[in-house]
Amino acid sequence: MTESHSHQYDTGISHIGIPKIVADDTPSNKIDDSNPLTLVMTSEELSNLGTDVLSMEFEKAGPRAKLYFDPSKTTCGIVTCGGLCPGINDVIRSIVLTAHHHYSVPTIIGIRNGLRGFIPDYGYDVMKLSPKSVSGIHQFGGTILGTSRDRQDVGQIVDSLEQMNLNVLFIIGGFGAMRAAKAIVDEIDKRGKKISVIGVPKTIDNDINFIARTFGFETAVEKATEAIRSAHVEALSVNNGVGLVKLMGREAGFIAAEATLATSEVNFLLVPEQRFELEGEHGLLMALERRLLEKKHALIVIAEGAGQEHVDTGNSDIFGNPELGDIGGTLIRRFKSHFKKRNLELYMKYIDPSYIVRSIPANAGDRVYCSFLGQHAVHAAMAGKTGMVVAQVKSSMVHLPLELITDKRRTLNTRSDYFNAVMETTDQGHYFKKA
Repeated sequence: MTESHSHQYDTGISHIGIPKIVADDTPSNKIDDSNPLTLVMTSEELSNLGTDVLSMEFEKAGPRAKLYFDPSKTTCGIVTCGGLCPGINDVIRSIVLTAHHHYSVPTIIGIRNGLRGFIPDYGYDVMKLSPKSVSGIHQFGGTILGTSRDRQDVGQIVDSLEQMNLNVLFIIGGFGAMRAAKAIVDEIDKRGKKISVIGVPKTIDNDINFIARTFGFETAVEKATEAIRSAHVEALSVNNGVGLVKLMGREAGFIAAEATLATSEVNFLLVPEQRFELEGEHGLLMALERRLLEKKHALIVIAEGAGQEHVDTGNSDIFGNPELGDIGGTLIRRFKSHFKKRNLELYMKYIDPSYIVRSIPANAGDRVYCSFLGQHAVHAAMAGKTGMVVAQVKSSMVHLPLELITDKRRTLNTRSDYFNAVMETTDQGHYFKKA
């Protein structure tokens, strides 16, 4: 494989060969790989992207003047992995429409039920995809291809890629799926095959390294704010009413923080990046008591991965990640016990909209973003690029190597201006500090 430009953080993109086929359409909007895009980061952006490099060069996304694959002889495959997220069907649709209309690719197939679909023992048939078959799928949540979270044998996956004569594989998935994509690229490279693998990062938690916004996040925040408003109304309607909303966010509290900022009604925000005490004068129980004595109502938003130090399951999933304990249920029990001992009224309303948030169709903003992601993924693949993802950095659509985004997960910087602004809307420090 050949490498293009690199930097302190290697942003070079691999190719499976030299593109020699002249694209049919006019080259006026074609991207020149010899002229990388230089983006200057602010200190806030650096902290959010998880880097300390002030200026970085990126390969700009878009159509190229020369292609590696002959479109008339190209077969593309699409697979969706991991949990659901608003916009998956939009990305599938965009890939199909771009491959068909822009490049006249004759064969596009969907792999069913995630990486399982490559394993013969499961017996899944592939799905033939065309503009007609995907015409209305963006109206619905979920994925028409199905999904799974299993680990599968990389050798068998690449065997299937060869048997299906796939030239390009598009993998739509989160952190685990992008790591699987990297392993697939390595196996393809080891075998000396010419198969392009392009990732489209998908995680509702918005925790992909170097990517400030993953698709579906905007929709998730919008839906989450509805739950927060409902909990706020419930809390206001009774004396000492408490609304507790648990949102998605296993290791990163981006949805909870953004929804808190959007509503400006939350009194306590709890995220995985910031530990909190329950007991004692500076613990959450006393902070909530002070809030209720002063205002007679309270609204709490918690990300699912927050407060795990107070919930010990001792179990792990198939990837070795610790299983999350039920922090919502734990808080309810502790709140009720505390206020009963203090002989104080407490009326709890608990809302967990997680599966509603992740299974709804994308909103208009995410649909536009998904369309761009699908288009640029196809442009990159047809030019022979591989081992990369398409993403937005600052306001530009760029290519990022899989190695860069799978290095670590992105988390909230609790010392950033953004997080300080979120904390200001809650004023929770007032109740934690007050003795």
